Formats: sequence, structure tokens, C-alpha cells
Amino acid sequence: MREIVINTCYGGFGLSDKATEQYAIFRGLELERQDSRWIHNGYDYYYKGEFFTLRNIERDDPVLIQIVKEMGEEANYWASCLKIVEIPKDVDWQIDEYDGREWVAEKHRTWS
Repeated sequence: MREIVINTCYGGFGLSDKATEQYAIFRGLELERQDSRWIHNGYDYYYKGEFFTLRNIERDDPVLIQIVKEMGEEANYWASCLKIVEIPKDVDWQIDEYDGREWVAEKHRTWS
């Protein structure tokens, strides 16, 4: 089985400051924290002078999964409720969402 982290409430995927910092430590990233009035917690993160975004973390990243398991609710951003979903390893998957509430879906072809 494959484990994937999703957000199960309206708002959107996010990690708490503590979880973000733990992720950086486990990955060997030296994040620079700067004051910001645009982020809910008052901080932006930078790595090697570039903005660090959680959107670049793969949702099946073993480090992310470990942090969510170990920290539980402490890993949640103020507008997220993180959950680990298990799917068969051979499924070609994607994360779909509505207003930030996510689910794992099997990829398929679509046209519009």
C-alpha cells in the first residue's frame, strides 16, 4: 500500500510552523524565517534565497508522512485537518479538491 497525506476540511493543505521546521530538519534544508504580514502565522520561509512552498512537497513523501503520524493534530496548519490515506501501490493517483477539502482519485483521461 501507498500512503498519501490529504487535507480533509475546507481551507487547504498546510503544515504548522513546527511541522514545517521538522520537515526542513529531516530533509536537511536550512530554512530562513522572515517576518511577513501575508502569512497567517506572520512568517514566510526561504530556502537558498527562494520562497519555500509546501506545494513542492510530494504528498507521498515519507518524511511528510512520518511527521503527520508523529505530530498528529500538531502538524495541522490553522485551516487544515491532515489525514493519511492508503491506496494500492499500483494506482496512478492524483489529489482532487473542492474549496481546499481533498481526496485521492485515480488518474484518468479527460477532455474539455
